[in-house]
Parts: sequence; C-alpha cells; structure tokens
Amino acid sequence: MRLDQQKSILSISSHVMRGAVGNRAAVFALETRGHSVWSVPTVILPWHPGHGRSTRIAVETEAFAGALSDLKGAKWRGEVRAAMTGYFADAGQVHAAADLIASFKQSDPDFLYLCDPVIGDAGGLYVAEAVAVAIRDALLPLADLATPNRFELGWLAGAPVDDNVAIAAAAARTGVTRVVVTSAHAMMRGAIANLLIEAGRQVLAEHQALERAPNGLGDLFSALFLSHVLGGLPAEEALRLSSSSVFEIAARSIRAGSDELLLQTEAAALKTPMASVAIRSLVSSVSARKRAVLPVPLDKEQAG
Repeated sequence: MRLDQQKSILSISSHVMRGAVGNRAAVFALETRGHSVWSVPTVILPWHPGHGRSTRIAVETEAFAGALSDLKGAKWRGEVRAAMTGYFADAGQVHAAADLIASFKQSDPDFLYLCDPVIGDAGGLYVAEAVAVAIRDALLPLADLATPNRFELGWLAGAPVDDNVAIAAAAARTGVTRVVVTSAHAMMRGAIANLLIEAGRQVLAEHQALERAPNGLGDLFSALFLSHVLGGLPAEEALRLSSSSVFEIAARSIRAGSDELLLQTEAAALKTPMASVAIRSLVSSVSARKRAVLPVPLDKEQAG
C-alpha cells in the first residue's frame, strides 16, 4: 500500500544518543514507512537506562511548553494528521502535550492520537506518580488508540489484569476506542501476546517469546500500529503486521548479537514483514479462552 506522504505525524517521547528506543525507534519506523515526522524530545539520554546510569538532560517544562505552543501556531500545522506520545519527564510536559493534541483534534475531526502510556512495568511505576496521573487524566481522554503494557493498563484503569477477560474489562474502563495491550496473557506455550480490544471484540496476536530482547519493542510497535491505522487498515490487520514486524526485527537483532534493535539493517521488515504470528479472536464472555479462529503457525525460518 502506498502511503500518503502528506500524513505527517507528531511524535513526543524520549531521545537517546545511542540506540533505538523512544523517539529514535518511532521516528525511524515512521519515516521508513513514508511519513514525515515532527519529533519532540521530552528528555535526552546517552543510552537507555537499562544499559546503566548516564547523564540525563531534562527538557525544562517552560521551554518545552513554549516550543509546543510554537508548533500549535506553525503555518505547517495542517500537514500533521496524527500524533503519538510515549515517555514524559514531568507532569507539566504532559499537560503541554495534551493542549497541543487537543488543538489538532479540534481543527481536524479525523486527527488520530495514539497514547503509549510509558509509566512502568511489572516492577511498578518508573515515573513520578504525578506523571502517571497526568497521562491518565489529561492524555487518555484524548486518545483514539492506546498501547499500554499489562501493568500500565491495570494502573491506569485501577482494575485487575489477571487474565485476558480482566484485561478487556480494564481496557473498556479507559474509554479509549481501540486499546492494544502489549503484554497480554498468551495462550500458546512459550509465547507472548498483544491483545486488541475494540467495539466489544478482542483479537489476540501471539508469537514465540524471545530471550534477551532489546529495549524499544513497545515504542516500535506503537509507531507501526499508528502508521497502519492511519493508512486505512483495519485494526486487526494493523495488529498482525505490527506484531510481525516487531517479532522479526527483534529476532534478527538477537541472532546478530546486538544489544539494540537493528532497525537500519532490518528496515525492510517495517514495510513487508515475513514472520508469521498466530491470530485468534476471543469470545467476549467468561468463555473468552476458547478459540474462535485457529492460529496461523509460527514460521521460525522466516522469523529469523
């Protein structure tokens, strides 16, 4: 599918000097798929914190808000058709981003906004609670799409996420039309899963779990999912393609012995992924664990 080059995307998240996480992953993926990107850093780091401590260059809130105000009044604002947000350094940044995104949505009723609420993982919150609260209260109500992990969904919805039935109920509590939970409960042994919840239906995408996977998979998935939906694909197909691309790039990066996602060398997978993922529809009831559609087997040769 040929992408409309005029569909620019605003991407607000962290920036690393080395590696492929945050905006470094999202912007590369979006530009590779033909979008122009307005890239806004919330914090600048030499590398992902998972690699160890490093100097943190904070983008001061007043200056951040001023820059976003400039974008709001820019003569090119009409070219921006969608936005995505990820990591924020403080609550003031969140509110400035919400103000800008609300302005875009007011001007364009078809404007798409994806909220990737980067606030924590199974170990708990890794941002200040004020940041998580601001994302919940100021950004989620604006979102058309959201891509939390399981912990983030549970925290934001204030609800249990012990199984996929509970995840679907928690997603409904957010009020977001389309939610993809990027660490849902897999039904295949040795697999990990992404669960799409929209309009009362749930679709699970599963693939083989990978050991020592590089950071940045969530950032990459969110960018790809937004690109596919903006390009007009149904959410289920966007889920399949995004999951396939992320799986393929992660598997090949691990095989190469890299501690980062090798987006440049594996860029073809951002457009035409070859890895197979298992797709199944779940019944929206207590019997949700039953299969409605048989999964497509994983193709380990193609996956890397």
